[in-house]
Formats: sequence, C-alpha cells, structure tokens
Amino acid sequence: MLDRLYAAAALARRRWYERRPERRRRLDRPVVSVGNVSVGGSGKTPVTACLARLLLDAGHVPSILTRGYARRDPAPGVTVVSDGKQLRAGIDQAGDEPLMLARALPAAPVLVSSDRYLAGQLAERRFGCTVHLLDDGFQHFGLHRDVDLVLVGQEELESPVALPRGRLREPIDVLRSADALVFEMVDAALPVALALAERVGVTRCFRLRRALGRPRLAGGDAATAPAEGTRVLAVAGLARPQGFFSALAVEGWTLAGQLAFPDHHRFGEADVRRILGAMREARAGMVVTTEKDWVRLQPLEPLPFTVALAPLEVTVEPPDTFREWLLASVGQAVGQASRLSRNREP
Repeated sequence: MLDRLYAAAALARRRWYERRPERRRRLDRPVVSVGNVSVGGSGKTPVTACLARLLLDAGHVPSILTRGYARRDPAPGVTVVSDGKQLRAGIDQAGDEPLMLARALPAAPVLVSSDRYLAGQLAERRFGCTVHLLDDGFQHFGLHRDVDLVLVGQEELESPVALPRGRLREPIDVLRSADALVFEMVDAALPVALALAERVGVTRCFRLRRALGRPRLAGGDAATAPAEGTRVLAVAGLARPQGFFSALAVEGWTLAGQLAFPDHHRFGEADVRRILGAMREARAGMVVTTEKDWVRLQPLEPLPFTVALAPLEVTVEPPDTFREWLLASVGQAVGQASRLSRNREP
C-alpha cells in the first residue's frame, strides 16, 4: 500500500513539472543528466566520470554539478571542489564522491550545491564551462536538462516496486522521459530490457560494462599486481559491496576476508582498529579498497597497514556509437541554446 502511494506521489510531482516547463530554470550551456529510478549505487558517478572524459577529449570544458550527499560541513551557496586546475575543498565540505571526481578529473570543474542552477551559472561565468554534467539528475526537475541518460539495472526489471517496500524512486514507466537508457545486466535479461525500452518509446539503448582497473598503492602511481598467494582484506563502504568483493576474486586477488561498511561511511580511529583486527584475524598482509573509500580513509593517515586501490572503470557500449550520440546531442543542444538566446535579444 505504501509503495503505491509513494509511486503515485512521485509520478504526480514529475507530471506537475512536465505541465509547467517554465518552472525549470535554463542554463546558457547544455545540461546532460546521468540518473536512475532506484535508490542505492547504480554506477551514476563512474558513468558521469566517463562522460566527462569523452567531453574533455572532444575539446569541451565540462562542469560536474552534484548535490554532495553526506557532507559534514556544507557551506551555503556553491562549494567549488575543483576549479579545473586545483582542488579547493576537502571531504567535509565536498563529500566523498565529488572529491573523488575532482581528483580523477583535474581538468573538469566540480561544484557542489543544492541549487545546481546557481552552481551551473558560476561554472559558466567563472570557469568558462561549455557543458554541464548533472550527477544523479533524473529527479532534479528544477533545472532544464537537454539530455537525460538513465541507468537501469537488472533488479529494477525483476522487482519494479517503489519505496519503501522496494527500491524504485518512481514507477518504471517514467523511463519514457529518458533520451537514452543504459542497461547493466546479464545477457539473458537484455531481451526483457529492450522490450521495456520499446514499450516506453526510448529508441537509444546502450550497455554498461564495469571492470577493475590496474591496482596501485594508495598515495602512489605504481601498479601493484597482487603477488601470487598474497592474502588481502577487502574493505568497502558501498551500497553494494559484494559486487566489489566478487570482482576482486575474479581479478585474481586472494581474499582472506571481507569487511563491509555502510555507503558513504565516514571512517574513524575505531574503524581503523577494527580493520587492523580483521587483518590479523584473517592473516592478511594488505588492505584493498575502492577509490571512493580511500577518499574517506586518507584523512586518518598514517595508517597501520598497507592499502592498495582497485579503481572501478566503466565503459558504455558500443563505445563509438555512444560517443557519437553524446557529442551529437550536445551539439544539437548548443544550437538550440543559441537560437533561444537570439530570440531573447531585444
């Protein structure tokens, strides 16, 4: 009963904005949203990073506009995490994912604010950004988006149930508002996914692939391949840590133990002692974790154990087709913005 009420309320909110497009503020530069219809980790932030790299390679200056979930010290207005040249905020002001993005993409300004229109204006005027990436933007109706890219996982297809009983933020049929869908699921589920896309009228569909990149020691650039027989403790504070643990095993790490924390967990000295105790119990010689977790562990240095990072890398396939579609969509939005600007001139 509660899930139906939640779904109805979420749908009513979306339709209210659809009937009142004038209530959406419009930035001068195109806005590309990366979103989903469920709660929890679905790869939005890694996909945002992937898009930023494609746009940088094409000569754009992309900004990343994000809410900065779970910040300890949120400042009013806009927090500039990175100006595209250097970091300008720490984890307490930025949040873990914005800081991770800023470190991974030093040429892309990263801005945090609950008012992403204000953040986008600052990115255009101060940093010369030519396109904006809206991280987790499918339900952010106050800002006009030129491209809505929506990620869909297998769980959304198998159990399309809204909160609080399920994981959906909105009914699955709102995917009709997407410009393109990116599916992450086993091959056997793809026919069902494509049938859903056809039913809601979305013609652009792509496939998300995840893989662990070359590991490296925390604080360094050197690759650190796991020596044969090295026992490691896997540590992750993610929405779905089991996926990370399984990927490590596939990549050849010898997992002596696994230690999961809640998503966005802020590590403290007690957690360091807990990790060290788990290492000793498992007779592990090293901790292996994610880049997102390292952002939250690093303030506690020096640590009493060696940490290796296994970065998550994503690709949207087919890569050439996706790149062409993204750049064409941004180019089309630039043309539309130019025509609107001319129409507004006296």
